[in-house]
Amino acid sequence: MELKPGSRWKSAVCDTEVVVVRPPKTPVSLECGGHPMVAHAAAKPEGLSVSADHSGGTGMGKRFADEDSGMEVLCSKGGAGSLSINGQPILPKDAKKLPASD
Repeated sequence: MELKPGSRWKSAVCDTEVVVVRPPKTPVSLECGGHPMVAHAAAKPEGLSVSADHSGGTGMGKRFADEDSGMEVLCSKGGAGSLSINGQPILPKDAKKLPASD
């Protein structure tokens, strides 16, 4: 799995799709719903379902970042599975606070 900036990936088990914003520092396995994601143009494997441990869902337009690997992705299509790297959940990135315009 070569996670380059701008590369598109989709979940093997739900509708989630992501775009890599910042690649990881070291090779990792990007997963959704407990299963490795597949390249956007590739066919989804048959017979897989969302793992109960990874069923938190993803929201469209949200950024997800992992501090350990340095990876950041943007969710371009939401789905039922939650994102993880090497089995460890990655959380949505907090929005930056804008300065007040008093």
